Amino acid sequence: MSDPAAVVAVVTGGNRGIGLEVCRQLAAHGHTVVLTARDLAAARAAAAALPGAVVPFRLDVTVPGDADHLAAVLAERFGRVDALVNNAAIHYDTWQRAASAELDVVRAAAETNVYGPWRLAMTLLPLLRASTHPRIVNVSSEGGSLASMGGGTPAYSMTKAALNAVTRMLADELRRDRILVNSVCPGWVATDMGGPGGRPVEDGAAGIVWAATLPDDGPTGGFFRDGRPVPW
Repeated sequence: MSDPAAVVAVVTGGNRGIGLEVCRQLAAHGHTVVLTARDLAAARAAAAALPGAVVPFRLDVTVPGDADHLAAVLAERFGRVDALVNNAAIHYDTWQRAASAELDVVRAAAETNVYGPWRLAMTLLPLLRASTHPRIVNVSSEGGSLASMGGGTPAYSMTKAALNAVTRMLADELRRDRILVNSVCPGWVATDMGGPGGRPVEDGAAGIVWAATLPDDGPTGGFFRDGRPVPW
């Protein structure tokens, strides 16, 4: 890739957990990181705690106007986006089973976990096309793998499977634009969402950063954990 100092990376849900660590690692690469969160104060506090060029920004991925505003600011300030990391997600619904799921919970999860990243990718597409080495990373989960899916966490699992479908479709369509699009499972990580007992957040974030910094001949349309393929 080009001079890392020139790379502009956007990370959604960047104020805590895996998203925060992704921002930390990208900034350590010398990238300019746009750290987004639904709450501006939370974004500012997170950005202030990180070294390097980290820019806080308020973004609710479920609000179309927020995505439009982000695109306008990025266009004026940077003129492009080199990497988009769609990390924001909600509803790890361990209390539900598929046969008795509250569908309102599933719909709400889809707004953030599927339509949000899909919308943001479309909105930022002109800026990604302006990059020399554009990358889109959709943070998914092994829970979204049809090969191993069970009846638990129905809202989370179904929406992550749908996000994987978005990855495949965008990767195919955007191949001609040299935009590499991949899904990444960070694994079970010790975060507020994942709970205690998971592996270190640094390890989960590393696979996401790997996909965001792939060389030009890297894979596209894949589903990975730690740089290795995960069954769909």
